Amino acid sequence: MPKPKGKAGPSKGHNKIFKRRPAPRLKDDYIPESAIDKEPDDDEPEDDESTGSRLKVDVPVAMWDFGHCDPKRCSGKKLARLGLIRELRVGNRFRGIVLSPKGRDIVSPADRDIISSGGLAVIECSWARLDEVPFGKISSPHERILPYLLATNPVNYGKPWKLNCVEALAAAFYITGYEDYGRRLLQDFGWGDSFWKVNLHFLEKYKTCKDTEDMEKIQDEIMMQLEQDYKQAREKEDGEDDWGLPNPNRMPTSEEENDSEPDEARK
Repeated sequence: MPKPKGKAGPSKGHNKIFKRRPAPRLKDDYIPESAIDKEPDDDEPEDDESTGSRLKVDVPVAMWDFGHCDPKRCSGKKLARLGLIRELRVGNRFRGIVLSPKGRDIVSPADRDIISSGGLAVIECSWARLDEVPFGKISSPHERILPYLLATNPVNYGKPWKLNCVEALAAAFYITGYEDYGRRLLQDFGWGDSFWKVNLHFLEKYKTCKDTEDMEKIQDEIMMQLEQDYKQAREKEDGEDDWGLPNPNRMPTSEEENDSEPDEARK
């Protein structure tokens, strides 16, 4: 799923608090084993149980696939093999919500009725080849972008906004009140649980919004809090050694201690 270029995406500069460094991401040290994807064996079924016995997604789910990804790692192609998504041709119109980097508004709970009647679609393409996508031929009256979320797929684990197709669809479903549909799409991916563990606290906040304006406010609050947490962590690292004690290399000299006294103490 390409990163957004509208209000929620870093390309528009909305996250000014992160101008001097990238937006917060997860450290590689925290990657759980479930986030390490294994290449499927073509001779073995991908699922241990029949998909027919699982929850059915009762709204249209679709994608435009431009074949940029490795078929064995492409989440959109896996959804297609499982019968959970329909592939669209260039030129086909989709009347539901389309998650697109060309969108201007953040998907919000206000989009629930549109998804209920028209469904949800995504554009499957490479992050590095957006200029090859004929966005003008896959336009929709309801294009949306996603708010700040962290990818947990094996390719872009921990990177903000760089969700793949199934993560993007699951997030949009959850935000619009179709939590079960979002969980259904991710349950066939070994790393799927990691997405909820990392992003559920964000998604729960987004789900309380009314519309895209509320989404922007909540997103700004989340990112401001991330910035504060980052600064506090840096200050703690600068002032303490590995044992949590003051760093002796940074202990103030007697002159510095005198300079730091209040004016009343100097009199």
